[in-house]
Amino acid sequence: MENKLRVSIVGGTGMVGQRFIQLLDGHPWFQVTSIAASAGSAGKTYEEAVKGRWKLSGDVPANVKPIIVQDASKVEEVAADVDFIFCAVDMQKDEIKALEEAYAKTGTPVISNNSAHRWTPDVPMVIPEINPGHLEVIAAQRKRLGTSTGFIAVKPNCSIQSYVPALHALLDFKPTKVVASTYQAISGAGKNFSDWPEMLDNVIPYIGGEEEKSEQEPLRIWGSVDESGIVKASAPLITTQCIRVPVLDGHMASVFVSFENKPSKEEILKRWSEFAGRPQELGLPSAPKQFITYFEEENRPQTKLDRDIERGMGVSTGRLREDTIYDYKFVGLSHNTVRGAAGGAVLIAELLKAEGYIQPK
Repeated sequence: MENKLRVSIVGGTGMVGQRFIQLLDGHPWFQVTSIAASAGSAGKTYEEAVKGRWKLSGDVPANVKPIIVQDASKVEEVAADVDFIFCAVDMQKDEIKALEEAYAKTGTPVISNNSAHRWTPDVPMVIPEINPGHLEVIAAQRKRLGTSTGFIAVKPNCSIQSYVPALHALLDFKPTKVVASTYQAISGAGKNFSDWPEMLDNVIPYIGGEEEKSEQEPLRIWGSVDESGIVKASAPLITTQCIRVPVLDGHMASVFVSFENKPSKEEILKRWSEFAGRPQELGLPSAPKQFITYFEEENRPQTKLDRDIERGMGVSTGRLREDTIYDYKFVGLSHNTVRGAAGGAVLIAELLKAEGYIQPK
């Protein structure tokens, strides 16, 4: 454990919190030394707190079983013994905002899985391969919060990871219009099939708030940094439909796109296969070696077969072809609770450590 940064999972009993604990088991840089949750779980061991509620395959990692769960609302106590926190609480948005700012003001970096701060101008919302430069706004945020070491960084919505990386690799060709329909797994709602039997043999054509996020958040990812914070991009124009499907993990997207400068199919495939970002340059522990994998087979990527590519941190594409109305269409796939949630946040933390934003206290 020597030299590892000490981390608390705030909201550690929920599904995303559980995924954090699973992904951090044996992590080379980070050690889970604290878990915090609601007052109802506080005072129990983690093993007791998740008894009958552990939703992932595999057992609870042995090293966290005896950790005594703390009350997440006791910010000073939780922050005192850790170098940074991952936040995955299930609360009202204004409560989450206040809680995360309270943690940051103790001088503790907060890497959030929640949506509460995604539009706070000086909070970076990051896909590490795509917009690592947005971390520059942390300086302004620290000034506002009155801390030299604390800050909040957030990861974007899980649904956009299935198509934004593929489009980002093609930004030089200036995409103008995008239609993306997403087919989203039930774990995105924190459920499995035993919790949600009505999802068996069923499709629900609505996920609250998801379409606005899927249309707007990519523009913030592609935005620019100025003295006021992050200014969102004005293009491309994106429209989406988000549909819940009877799949446990993995969000799929059916994407149509037009460009100002239409590339050839060969150019698109070359950009996808060669695309790498800062995590690959730095060799971060959770970074996929191949960020975007293209499948030539007509029936791939498939959720069940391909969601775990690169340990769930890679993105898959397939079925690229010219379209009669748009320039091209393709299918994308990402693992919603790994790349799209906890794994994406762990990668942000690794980037923040590598770039000097997270230090031992």
